[in-house]
Amino acid sequence: MKLIQVARAATAAFALALAVGAHAQASDTSADNTTAAAPTSAKATKAANRALAKKVHRALAHTKGLDPTHIYVKVVSGVVTLTGSCDSQQQIDLAASAAQGVDGVTSVNNKLSIKTPQ
Repeated sequence: MKLIQVARAATAAFALALAVGAHAQASDTSADNTTAAAPTSAKATKAANRALAKKVHRALAHTKGLDPTHIYVKVVSGVVTLTGSCDSQQQIDLAASAAQGVDGVTSVNNKLSIKTPQ
Protein backbone atom coordinates (compact mmCIF):
# COMPACT_ATOMS: atom_id res chain seq x y z
CA MET A 1 0.00 0.00 0.00
CA LYS A 2 2.82 2.37 0.84
CA LEU A 3 4.48 1.64 -2.50
CA ILE A 4 1.37 2.82 -4.38
CA GLN A 5 1.22 6.05 -2.34
CA VAL A 6 4.91 6.72 -2.98
CA ALA A 7 4.41 6.08 -6.72
CA ARG A 8 1.42 8.45 -6.81
CA ALA A 9 3.37 11.14 -4.93
CA ALA A 10 6.34 10.74 -7.29
CA THR A 11 4.06 10.96 -10.33
CA ALA A 12 2.35 14.08 -8.96
CA ALA A 13 5.71 15.72 -8.21
CA PHE A 14 6.94 14.89 -11.71
CA ALA A 15 3.78 16.32 -13.32
CA LEU A 16 4.09 19.46 -11.19
CA ALA A 17 7.73 19.89 -12.20
CA LEU A 18 6.78 19.61 -15.88
CA ALA A 19 3.98 22.14 -15.51
CA VAL A 20 6.25 24.69 -13.78
CA GLY A 21 8.95 24.19 -16.42
CA ALA A 22 6.48 24.69 -19.25
CA HIS A 23 5.12 27.84 -17.61
CA ALA A 24 8.63 29.25 -17.18
CA GLN A 25 9.35 28.68 -20.88
CA ALA A 26 6.18 30.46 -21.91
CA SER A 27 7.07 33.48 -19.76
CA ASP A 28 10.62 33.62 -21.09
CA THR A 29 9.37 33.43 -24.67
CA SER A 30 6.95 36.33 -24.21
CA ALA A 31 9.67 38.42 -22.57
CA ASP A 32 11.93 37.83 -25.58
CA ASN A 33 9.15 38.83 -27.96
CA THR A 34 8.60 42.21 -26.29
CA THR A 35 12.29 43.11 -26.38
CA ALA A 36 12.56 42.00 -29.99
CA ALA A 37 9.45 43.98 -30.98
CA ALA A 38 10.85 47.34 -29.84
CA PRO A 39 13.63 47.57 -32.45
CA THR A 40 11.24 46.45 -35.18
CA SER A 41 8.80 49.24 -34.41
CA ALA A 42 11.63 51.78 -34.41
CA LYS A 43 12.71 50.47 -37.81
CA ALA A 44 9.14 50.64 -39.05
CA THR A 45 8.82 54.24 -37.84
CA LYS A 46 12.05 55.26 -39.59
CA ALA A 47 10.93 53.53 -42.78
CA ALA A 48 7.57 55.30 -42.64
CA ASN A 49 9.31 58.67 -42.10
CA ARG A 50 11.60 58.04 -45.10
CA ALA A 51 8.68 56.99 -47.29
CA LEU A 52 6.69 60.11 -46.37
CA ALA A 53 9.73 62.32 -47.01
CA LYS A 54 10.01 60.79 -50.50
CA LYS A 55 6.33 61.48 -51.14
CA VAL A 56 6.74 65.10 -50.07
CA HIS A 57 9.86 65.56 -52.17
CA ARG A 58 8.06 64.04 -55.17
CA ALA A 59 5.13 66.43 -54.63
CA LEU A 60 7.54 69.37 -54.49
CA ALA A 61 9.20 68.23 -57.72
CA HIS A 62 5.82 68.04 -59.49
CA THR A 63 4.63 71.47 -58.30
CA LYS A 64 4.57 73.96 -61.17
CA GLY A 65 6.44 77.18 -60.50
CA LEU A 66 8.62 75.62 -57.79
CA ASP A 67 12.31 74.77 -57.99
CA PRO A 68 12.89 72.18 -55.21
CA THR A 69 16.63 71.91 -55.86
CA HIS A 70 17.61 73.54 -52.57
CA ILE A 71 14.68 72.33 -50.46
CA TYR A 72 15.40 69.64 -47.88
CA VAL A 73 12.66 67.54 -46.31
CA LYS A 74 12.76 65.94 -42.86
CA VAL A 75 9.85 63.94 -41.43
CA VAL A 76 9.27 62.88 -37.84
CA SER A 77 5.98 61.09 -37.13
CA GLY A 78 4.07 62.93 -39.86
CA VAL A 79 5.51 66.36 -39.04
CA VAL A 80 7.36 67.72 -42.09
CA THR A 81 10.16 70.27 -41.74
CA LEU A 82 11.22 72.11 -44.88
CA THR A 83 14.65 73.75 -44.80
CA GLY A 84 16.78 75.39 -47.45
CA SER A 85 16.13 78.26 -49.79
CA CYS A 86 13.88 79.36 -52.65
CA ASP A 87 13.99 82.22 -55.15
CA SER A 88 10.90 84.02 -53.84
CA GLN A 89 8.25 84.12 -51.13
CA GLN A 90 5.77 82.73 -53.65
CA GLN A 91 7.90 79.57 -54.00
CA ILE A 92 8.14 79.24 -50.22
CA ASP A 93 4.34 79.37 -49.99
CA LEU A 94 3.99 76.87 -52.86
CA ALA A 95 6.35 74.45 -51.13
CA ALA A 96 4.43 74.63 -47.84
CA SER A 97 1.06 74.07 -49.51
CA ALA A 98 2.41 71.21 -51.65
CA ALA A 99 3.86 69.49 -48.58
CA GLN A 100 0.63 69.97 -46.60
CA GLY A 101 -1.33 68.34 -49.43
CA VAL A 102 0.51 65.00 -49.17
CA ASP A 103 -1.39 62.17 -47.48
CA GLY A 104 0.11 61.37 -44.08
CA VAL A 105 1.43 64.85 -43.35
CA THR A 106 0.04 66.14 -40.06
CA SER A 107 1.77 69.54 -40.05
CA VAL A 108 4.48 71.50 -41.85
CA ASN A 109 7.29 73.51 -40.24
CA ASN A 110 8.34 75.88 -42.99
CA LYS A 111 11.89 77.06 -42.33
CA LEU A 112 12.64 78.02 -45.94
CA SER A 113 14.35 81.31 -46.67
CA ILE A 114 14.71 83.47 -49.76
CA LYS A 115 18.05 83.10 -51.58
CA THR A 116 20.25 86.14 -51.33
CA PRO A 117 22.01 87.24 -54.51
CA GLN A 118 25.73 86.59 -54.57
